[in-house]
Amino acid sequence: MTARSALLLLPLLLSACQGTGGTGEPAPRCPVPGGTLVDELIREGESHFKHLWRLTYDGENAEAYWNPSSDRLVFQRRWDDVSCDRIFVTDATSGAVNQISNGRGTTTCSFFMPDGEHVLFGSTGAVHTDCPPKPDMSMGYAWAIYPEYDIYHQDLTTGETMPLITGPGYDTEATVSPAGDRIVFTSTRSGDLELWTSDLTGGDLRQVTDEVGYDGGAFFSHDGQWLVFRTTAFDQENLEQEHASYRELLANDLIRPNSMEIMIIRPDGSDRTQVTHLGKANWAPYFFPGDDRIIFCSNHHWEGSGRMNFDLFAIDPDGQDLERITFDDDFDSFAMFSPDGRYLAFSSNRGGAKQGETNLFIAEWQ
Repeated sequence: MTARSALLLLPLLLSACQGTGGTGEPAPRCPVPGGTLVDELIREGESHFKHLWRLTYDGENAEAYWNPSSDRLVFQRRWDDVSCDRIFVTDATSGAVNQISNGRGTTTCSFFMPDGEHVLFGSTGAVHTDCPPKPDMSMGYAWAIYPEYDIYHQDLTTGETMPLITGPGYDTEATVSPAGDRIVFTSTRSGDLELWTSDLTGGDLRQVTDEVGYDGGAFFSHDGQWLVFRTTAFDQENLEQEHASYRELLANDLIRPNSMEIMIIRPDGSDRTQVTHLGKANWAPYFFPGDDRIIFCSNHHWEGSGRMNFDLFAIDPDGQDLERITFDDDFDSFAMFSPDGRYLAFSSNRGGAKQGETNLFIAEWQ
């Protein structure tokens, strides 16, 4: 690490666990070393949060996902001097964080491999030296679907980084089955944004979804029998026009994420079932440890102007028993339960020093 990169990381270094939680007893142990206890940021109504730790303190930090031992996170981050995401990983002993992506292009969607010593992430670095152009928002809010994205595999011990899944078009959003045998990712290799799976070497590619619309952000159930994901929710009364608009945007490497619902499907493509029917944007789903519930992010409850309010919700796979989990007035998303089932990692604007600052939090679940 250079002196400059070390200085860039100083604001992000994780402080030691502090405070007593207001009980006079020693602070509870941080599951990821170095988090700061911030129970004061637990909002009224957040009854599932027994304790809350904060891990970062500036920039935009998101999509933090656990290692198999429940003591490390890999995540993406951007800050004032860097305008597109870089991949970082926490240290299980010191609590320090280290940038593992090489600084070329933009990166996203990192995830630990089953051995805990390797990670996957998407990167445009094979083509882009600098950050790629941001999408034109003059016609409304949109996400960029950079066709230069490929999926890479990195050895955390040696730093060796190798391409894993490549080819023309968008390949990223990779996650790994807890069963340890398959990777699921999103790709445009068939002409639309579909879910695909591969083996752990990037071979044995199989297409999962085939309906018009964006199918992405998928995670396996803990038994490996299901995938949960987000999909474009089209207005059924104007379906032809909606499909045409979607295809036009996709031809320009863009999508609009303002109307999405949560779905489940078997990895072989069977039993596709819609879980939510809430309207607006429902996304970032993940299975509860027992696979009997799904946690996800939604703004369906938001009725206002200006900055949208996104919160975490839980629901059964059959669409029953909707429950609101977070009650902050701004943004809570990207929730993932630790493999041991005790903790929930998520990203939030709560406690930020300025509007739009997004930090990583871990809640002890109850």
